[in-house]
This record gives sequence, structure tokens and C-alpha cells, in this order.
Amino acid sequence: MSSPSGPYKLVTVNTAPDRARRLIGRVVEDVKDKYTIIHASNATSIDEVKSVVEEHRPDILFTASMWTPEEAHQIIAIAKGVVGEDLKTFSLPQGLQVNKGPDAVVEYIEENLPSLLG
Repeated sequence: MSSPSGPYKLVTVNTAPDRARRLIGRVVEDVKDKYTIIHASNATSIDEVKSVVEEHRPDILFTASMWTPEEAHQIIAIAKGVVGEDLKTFSLPQGLQVNKGPDAVVEYIEENLPSLLG
């Protein structure tokens, strides 16, 4: 059995940091055989993104489903402005948490991790 790839340092951008920690915790546990992901921090607003990304220098940034596509694009631009174009980013579809619940969020992230992390 091969060892997991990583570690990947993750920053989330979510106005509900407890929910972000809980859901990412589930993902980290579910994929630990394939990937080592460290949830370094969460920014609770667009205004916090630059300082959180500067402090933690993540490999991956996730935007949560409360952000519009335009807001997610702005968040990603801010983060890439700090750490560069090599930052891997992933935006959950707007409304996914509200419309389908936390299980759908975890499933969506897990389905898309292989293409994100290669």
C-alpha cells in the first residue's frame, strides 16, 4: 500500500468556522489513506483572506457555498496574489450546504479531490 500524498495545508473561507472545521474534519478522516490534509485555518470574511493566507501560506484554498461565484473569484484572486498561481483552489457551488446539507458538501469535496490534487 502506498503512503498518502501530501501533506497539503488547507485554508477555508467560510462564515461559519465551526461548520468548516467539522466538515473538513470528516473529509480529512475519510481520505487519510490517499491524502494528508492539514486544515490550517479559516477566514470568516473576504476581508480576512489576505492576512490568513499570508500567515499560513496554504497549498489549497476552499471557498464555501455561501459565497457567490463572483465572491469566490475575488477570494481566489486575493489568495493567489499572496502565494502565487500554484495555489490549488476549489469553490463549492453556491447554496450546496443550504439546499442539500453537510453530507452533500463532504461528498462533493471528496469526489473532486483527485482532480484537484492529482
